[in-house]
Amino acid sequence: MNRAMRFRIEPNKAQRELLEKTFGSCRFLYNRMLSDKMLSELTGERIKTTPAVYKKEFPWLREVDSLALCNVQLDLERAFRDYRKVPRRGRPRYKTKHHSRRSYTTNVVNGNIRIEGKKIRLPKVGMVRIRVHRDIHDSWILKSVTVVKESTGKYYASLLYELPERENQAKGKSREAGEKKYLGIDYAMDGLAVMSDGTKADYPKYFRQAEDKLAREQRKLSHCEKGSRNYEKQKRKVAVIHEKVKNQRKDFLHKLSRCLADEYDIIGVEDIDMRAMSRSLHFGKSVADNGYGMFRTMLSYKLEETGGELVKVDRFFPSSKRCCLCGRIKEDLTLSDRIYRCGCGNCIDRDVNAAINIRLETMRLIAS
Repeated sequence: MNRAMRFRIEPNKAQRELLEKTFGSCRFLYNRMLSDKMLSELTGERIKTTPAVYKKEFPWLREVDSLALCNVQLDLERAFRDYRKVPRRGRPRYKTKHHSRRSYTTNVVNGNIRIEGKKIRLPKVGMVRIRVHRDIHDSWILKSVTVVKESTGKYYASLLYELPERENQAKGKSREAGEKKYLGIDYAMDGLAVMSDGTKADYPKYFRQAEDKLAREQRKLSHCEKGSRNYEKQKRKVAVIHEKVKNQRKDFLHKLSRCLADEYDIIGVEDIDMRAMSRSLHFGKSVADNGYGMFRTMLSYKLEETGGELVKVDRFFPSSKRCCLCGRIKEDLTLSDRIYRCGCGNCIDRDVNAAINIRLETMRLIAS
């Protein structure tokens, strides 16, 4: 198993300049390689695209980390490989200075990257101050580091570790097969999710809370002259608000997914298309604010770590229309019906009924 851990780094002025130069060099090399590959496809002429070839033409590429440039070549090859598999994704596109993600990835070779106390050693950059807020086990093997500059101006390092052959970290879940604890989760536009035990996630809607403040700061940004110093300052203020909302959302989802993964062995969720849902009925902001897709991803790997399993129930399974007691399907159920009433006498909250059905379907899928 691999695990990534993200820490904030605080480079000094000279180190920031070198990081910016590395970001720019990686972007330049990516665009140059992409241009040559497209030219090769048009003319049929074989053009060799490796970092070593471009270093002869552009000597300033030697000033940055060579492994970062090698990863650029791998990223471009991966992009073309994905395009050939799924053409509808579109061809790889050029990266721009102002809208592309400022990052680069470098690999560990002969201990060239290591953490020493409160600093991390990065190739070419040297010792950089790092805030290590989580424990790193001695048995973990560092494989690569991705350095990112966010739109707020903060720098982060994502460290990818390879874990030894995982042991059974069930954390008290060593039950017999027949004693596994199941949970069904139904997606809810208001509050993120409803559990089969009747509890609700009660997501606080952080984006909606910050919407007025965000609108005020964006209005100020629209009045600034684009490219001026005041424009850049105001742009950073808007980015800080977005970053806070993002961090609040991730913190809530991490805590919720950790509690569920520690308590239950098998969790069933709906395999719904969140992108399609965000494009229908003006649900875009609410769906994006909930972060349900991110929540499912967190649940998946945390359950895997604890020896559990995440089961995705088919999106066409009638979880909302089926009665959880008698199994009868109510075809005339509408979105405005928040209470499910069945002829068998079952009267239950619509979302709780759906979550129970998802739990029952999960148990059936595991049994089969």
